[in-house]
Amino acid sequence: MIIGVPKEIKNNENRVAVTPAGVSEMKKHGHVVYVQATAGLGSGFADKEYEEAGATVLATIEEVYAIAEMIIKVKEPIASEYPLIKKDQLLFTYFHFASSEELTHAMLEKGAVCLAYETVEKADRSLPLLVPMSEVAGRMAIQQGAKYLEKPLKGRGILLGGVPGVPPAKVLVLGGGIVGTQAAKMAAGLGAQVTIMDLSLPRLRQLDDIMPANVSTEMSNHYNITRAIADADLIVGAVLIPGAKAPHLITRDMLKLMRPGTVVVDVAVDQGGCIETCTPTTHENPTFIIDDIVHYCVANMPGAVPYTSTLALTNATLPYALQLANKGWEKACAENEELKKGLNVANGKILYKGVAEAWNLPFNEELVLANA
Repeated sequence: MIIGVPKEIKNNENRVAVTPAGVSEMKKHGHVVYVQATAGLGSGFADKEYEEAGATVLATIEEVYAIAEMIIKVKEPIASEYPLIKKDQLLFTYFHFASSEELTHAMLEKGAVCLAYETVEKADRSLPLLVPMSEVAGRMAIQQGAKYLEKPLKGRGILLGGVPGVPPAKVLVLGGGIVGTQAAKMAAGLGAQVTIMDLSLPRLRQLDDIMPANVSTEMSNHYNITRAIADADLIVGAVLIPGAKAPHLITRDMLKLMRPGTVVVDVAVDQGGCIETCTPTTHENPTFIIDDIVHYCVANMPGAVPYTSTLALTNATLPYALQLANKGWEKACAENEELKKGLNVANGKILYKGVAEAWNLPFNEELVLANA
């Protein structure tokens, strides 16, 4: 198969979808790999390293899209890339269709085959291609939240871990999945007083067993959230419904219950956000203030630490990418239920229920895999 790796062009997105080591593996399986010039530079990989691994480096993004049968990316295509996508071209990347109606319609109209990292799902309901970036984002949420609590950045002016004789900050984490767990661990490690909320009592029991003494667990409901936000210094939104929009657990009206300078970090913003007032921001302009509450809503948080993120992501995606390249997407999806669940759009149809429901579009429950 002919595989293309374009340079990411989303604001301050420095990750790359394939490392030189990944190129080497693809070449071993007989595939041809084209990489756009400087695609790996932000993650610390020079063009020469890709060439030595067996890739051909092309000067422009247009050349990569034009020649490739499968495009492997990190983030969803943006508007300037839509015209470059060909009918029946396979795109393997994070899409988060439920947060962008424009992207959904564009991919349907182009007739592309869109296999989304975030909905590849194992039998135990875990999301293997979302986990590594969720781990990074959960830890970064605390790192960034601690920074924006500083007074010069319009926060409350509170040190997350406090000091002897002065109590630490209070951190509220909404969601006990991968993001929430990593955020709670990070905040607890810095000495904060942490509360983590989730809807699942079994999950809360697990968290209660593994978390240190400065982390308490609580059932997630409107009453408990309303009470907790009143004295929280940092709130992390870590709610995920795979492939669908996140529910709004904190509404605009609820901001009035918070103290001025409280910081909210909505990691779910690329799925619509679980805090109503959060809209996607960039690393260039990461925050905005509403009702004296600092909102940090960067949609590609792991892009700020591209070396760590790229290695973590490609460790997870490469085995799946090789299956798609070795067998073709139809056969690979017919034989691997995990990959099949990653299919969001193909043949001009929506194949993932959460995406169809998000935009009130027809849902095609079963795709006939012609080459299976």
